[in-house]
Amino acid sequence: MKVGELARLTGISVRTLHYYGEIGLLPPPLRNEAGHRLYGAKQIARLQQIRSLQQLGFTMKEVRAFLKSRSFSPHRVIEMQLRRVNEQIAELRSLTERLECLGEAIRSKEVSVDQFIKTIEAMNMAEKIYTKEQAEELHDRRRQLGSEGMKKFEQDWTALIAEIGVEMGKGTNPLSERPRVLAERWDALVKLFTGGNPEIEQTLYAGARRFQLQQKEKGKPIPDVVGYMMQAMRR
Repeated sequence: MKVGELARLTGISVRTLHYYGEIGLLPPPLRNEAGHRLYGAKQIARLQQIRSLQQLGFTMKEVRAFLKSRSFSPHRVIEMQLRRVNEQIAELRSLTERLECLGEAIRSKEVSVDQFIKTIEAMNMAEKIYTKEQAEELHDRRRQLGSEGMKKFEQDWTALIAEIGVEMGKGTNPLSERPRVLAERWDALVKLFTGGNPEIEQTLYAGARRFQLQQKEKGKPIPDVVGYMMQAMRR
């Protein structure tokens, strides 16, 4: 096909196609009797490889070196791009679930700007503390619980935090009976959220401690609820 037809089909400009040929990225095309460039399967296959490498983040200089390498494998390029696409799909699936949770909160009650900000902060914190495998396991856990299950969990968790806050405010010794009962509920809800995975539970507590330190550094200290519950559970 002529260069104009190839540009129209691929969305790559004629100028860019010519440039790829000038710098040696595309094999020289054939020419018809009128002198027009004719691009065939060889050039089109190479064009696909160039665009795949660019989408993977390689610079033009790196693409050129990659294609000139004797160890270059078109199949390897496809594998690399498939892996990247699957990563993007996982990222979009994660974003979809976050938006669904936020949408459910909006439908169930009015959400303030402050709550939106706290949601974003929580998302950012979760991305930093959980491994990709742990995040995927937590997403699966949310799906298992369903929207109603997650709603009940959030209600139970909110109520529990409020009760713990009351005891902390009164200065109740964490080793006394009431905090122990609260700690049992705390442990049950944490295991419900994490699916009983001890590694995720450890990461959760580590993230909570990190968040507490960050808030303290911002001049917005928060009660050490986790520390209080850890003391109660050691009774």
